Amino acid sequence: MASANVVTLTTANFASEIEQAKGLALVDFWATWCGPCLAIAPVVEQIADQFAGKVKVAKLDTDANTDTAVRFNVRSIPTIMFFKDGKHVDTVIGADPRIKSILEGKIQQHLS
Repeated sequence: MASANVVTLTTANFASEIEQAKGLALVDFWATWCGPCLAIAPVVEQIADQFAGKVKVAKLDTDANTDTAVRFNVRSIPTIMFFKDGKHVDTVIGADPRIKSILEGKIQQHLS
């Protein structure tokens, strides 16, 4: 990952990084073999830089952390979930061509 503002999640640190965190967090559930996941990865990094200090942006490799993906019922990737004060509040599935504006809109909605 190119951005220092993106946190790498695992099953071991998911609770401390996301579920026990205050504020808004965006979690990108992805896998290395997933073309659409790789296509939106630069957008996720841009969002991390753009909202640094306001939104925690994190990525979880679903292949390496299957139990967490199953726990949140991730059935297709990319899946981006939003958590506010540790609670799941929204989900975006797929690599829509308008993904950056979609994510920005969700962030604005949940920051207010």
